[in-house]
Amino acid sequence: MMNIKFLLYTALGIILGSCAGKTADQESAGQMPTQENVAKLTPRQIRNAGIALDFPKVRQVSSVLRLNGRIDVPPQNMVSISAPLGGYLKSTNLLPGMHVQKGQVLAVLEDQQYIQLQQDYLAGSARIKYLRTEYERQKSLNSSKSVSDKTYQQAEADFLAQQVAVGALAEKLLLAGINPNHVSADRISRSVNIYSPISGYVSRVNVNIGKYLAPTEVLFDLINPSDIHLALKVFEKDLDNIRKGQQVLAFTNSRPERKLACEVILVSKDLSPERTAEVHCHFQKYEHDLLPGTFMNAELALESRNATVLPDDAIVSFDGKEYIFIPEKDGFTLTAVQTGHSENGVTEILSPVNLRDTRCVTKGAYSLLMFLKNRPDQ
Repeated sequence: MMNIKFLLYTALGIILGSCAGKTADQESAGQMPTQENVAKLTPRQIRNAGIALDFPKVRQVSSVLRLNGRIDVPPQNMVSISAPLGGYLKSTNLLPGMHVQKGQVLAVLEDQQYIQLQQDYLAGSARIKYLRTEYERQKSLNSSKSVSDKTYQQAEADFLAQQVAVGALAEKLLLAGINPNHVSADRISRSVNIYSPISGYVSRVNVNIGKYLAPTEVLFDLINPSDIHLALKVFEKDLDNIRKGQQVLAFTNSRPERKLACEVILVSKDLSPERTAEVHCHFQKYEHDLLPGTFMNAELALESRNATVLPDDAIVSFDGKEYIFIPEKDGFTLTAVQTGHSENGVTEILSPVNLRDTRCVTKGAYSLLMFLKNRPDQ
């Protein structure tokens, strides 16, 4: 469609140029030479080109700041599950995207070290009873000077050392996920359960049944979506336009039609070496496919302001620059402009020259450009 439009404008420009050539022969020889940025048309050519003039308007416009960033989760809301003592994975039914509740069993591990740990704890607990009795007996004998202080002190040291050993074994059991109060001679288990410390969603599953897991390996990654947010990169020059509470629409490259509503909650004051700062936004509704690290695009509507605008048809592009035509006494002058935000068929004019009281070509600007660039002398 754009190619057809361009061809029509080109053809119209050539026709106007040929008409101008004929007119030039008929007009007086004293006419001033045509400047390269001034298009001179006869009244008939102006009518045929459909040229219309109007003054720029002052309207309220709201600019849109286009940003990009990634999905981020605060450290306290992203949990990596591991087995502190290691072991073989006996069972799990987790899949990425599944919802889990706090306290839910995520996996079952088994290993002979769990049996040994419970055995050591029970044996240590039994021995501590004997050492306590022996300590109390030596204490009583020492008070009547029936035994030496050395014998009493040795009994006391043995008892206290065993207390420390049993206490340490109890903590190891808790670390492995075994309640020491539930361990007895007829309740020794070779397996332990891994429980979820939070309610949330499974983001990654890194294991399979039968795999031996070292204490440093991560079994699962869980996310608490209550505080998942969008971290956007904003250049230094745009930071003054961003405020807490502003609304943001975010979308992925794969699904640009799905706009996710967010709100700015924090504007960082720390600039990176690239002169950018992070702006953190909360999603109004969490989507389960938004994983940490997902690349996102975003549009942030800035505050409305008064701006000088012209219709989109009044602005033409040539050689990477934008221009408008201003009517002068001897024709239409091609004038370079800087443009800003465009919306609802109008474009903001940012040129330093005040155009509010200047009539501009609002229709037929492309016809003038084609006429100007297709003249025989160009």
